[in-house]
Parts: sequence; structure tokens; C-alpha cells
Amino acid sequence: MKYHLTEGEFNDPAESEILNDLSTHSGMALPKSYIDFLKQHNGGEGFIGENYIVFWSAEELADFNREYEVEVYAPGIFLFASSGGGEGYGFDTDDAAMPIVRIPFIGMDRRYAETLAYDLPDLFARLANEDE
Repeated sequence: MKYHLTEGEFNDPAESEILNDLSTHSGMALPKSYIDFLKQHNGGEGFIGENYIVFWSAEELADFNREYEVEVYAPGIFLFASSGGGEGYGFDTDDAAMPIVRIPFIGMDRRYAETLAYDLPDLFARLANEDE
């Protein structure tokens, strides 16, 4: 799939060595659509429709999840992006389908996780149409 930002820029593809280590560092097998995204774009930031999003690079994932203390406040969520403000985007790893959720950073709690999409292409489609 070709991913598109309304405005902004993606990074160059992730190195294969980093992608190979990703499941080891994250402790899980991440969804195929996300790995495919990283093979094209190792993060980046910009707008999808009216929604600003910052996709973290593969190298940043473990650090950001640790720094936001996601396992303490929202166990089972694995963050991969933010709104550039008060919300994070992540996978709900407690669900075998690993849907994408949006969760607030302040007052982070699983009960506030809003399921947004089934995979990355679906996230792009939903964010592009969310404010129309």
C-alpha cells in the first residue's frame, strides 16, 4: 500500500536489521501492515486529513513506550505514534486482531482507549475522513 500524508514528510525506509530486531525488542510480533509501513517509511510526521500524526521510528518505539510507562498505565497497549499533543496511537495487543487505538497521554488508562482502526491502511482512511 502507498501511504499518503496530506501535508508533511515520511522518513526513509527502516533498515532490515532494525526490523529484524523489532519483535525481539517489543516482545511481540507486530502487525504485518505496520511492518510493511516501516519497510517503506521509518516514521515521519504530518497531516492525514485534519489530523496531525507523528509516526515514531522503529528505533524509538521501545524508548517511547518505556518513557510513557504504557505497561504501568495501559497494559496491553503498544504505542507507535502520537498526535504531536496529548494522544497516542497504539496496538491493543490483548486482542488477537491487534486493532489500533487512540489513548490520552494524561490520565492514560486502558478504559480510555478508543478503537479507531483494524490496521494501518484503515487508520489512514479513518483519519482522512474523521473531520469531514
